[in-house]
Amino acid sequence: MIRQIGQVMLYVNDQETAVKFWTEKVGFVVVADQEEAGMRWIEIAPTKEAQTTFVLHNKEIIAKMQPELNLGTPSIMFYADHIENLYQDFQAKGVKVGDLVMMPMGRVFNFADHENNYFALVEK
Repeated sequence: MIRQIGQVMLYVNDQETAVKFWTEKVGFVVVADQEEAGMRWIEIAPTKEAQTTFVLHNKEIIAKMQPELNLGTPSIMFYADHIENLYQDFQAKGVKVGDLVMMPMGRVFNFADHENNYFALVEK
């Protein structure tokens, strides 16, 4: 029986820029940074103790290794506390954000990464 989501693979064009975006602008930490046989993967998460992490893979290398894979960015919704503070922090750091709106599940806004992939944040 599946009991949790372990990792979410994010295929990016520029791993260095992706790490900077997620750590410097969103506040994630690098959990692991490994390279083997010319392939590098960087594991990031909101905290070192997080149960679910993102792994940043080089999209070009993965496409050559496994051309049948869907390399699109998944739709991901994050849960956050104090969403208004986070919204203002993202704006101050130059992160592209949508409007902060009230939805049935709570206050929510979208934000885009450096490659213009969108993610959502909801206050929980």
